[in-house]
Amino acid sequence: MRFNIVRIATSLALVALLAACGSTVKLDETPVETRTPTPVAGADGAGAAAGAGGSTAPVPQSQVTTVSVAQAAAAAAQAAGRVIYFDFDSFVVRDDARSIVEAHAKALVTNKARRLVLEGHTDDRGGREYNLALGQKRAEAVAKALTLLGAADSQLEAVSFGKERPAVQGNDEAAWAKNRRVELRDKS
Repeated sequence: MRFNIVRIATSLALVALLAACGSTVKLDETPVETRTPTPVAGADGAGAAAGAGGSTAPVPQSQVTTVSVAQAAAAAAQAAGRVIYFDFDSFVVRDDARSIVEAHAKALVTNKARRLVLEGHTDDRGGREYNLALGQKRAEAVAKALTLLGAADSQLEAVSFGKERPAVQGNDEAAWAKNRRVELRDKS
């Protein structure tokens, strides 16, 4: 009985080995893929007229452009904007500023040599010292958001101008809302 089990196991192994050798792939023939450019007819049909005596220059198969990730991130940050607005008497970064913060953080992460100065501003209500402190807290809140997304502390400088540099003159809510801000400036 034991002899039959060994015999059956040996037979199955032999069948499996022979089945593996029965492949239909021809190993002596190397598959070749042609990468010769094909002429493409231009707007004037020059490519199509090549058979009628015209000359055909090889046309590249793709028009791939290399793009620097750092340049792309910097362009995205520029497009996102450079001003983050705040609510009255607040230094909490609002949800509507998320895309700006994320774009600048990505640009800072991809280009470690890039530096930003975060300029905190307030509206003209309140005392000078209070507004300087509030502007600083706003700039530091943006810096914290950027570092949480991967930017290095060494890439950021938070400063406050308080109410000294208003973006808009006026004593109404529309003017005050434009003055409660942090401006992101490239440090040279």
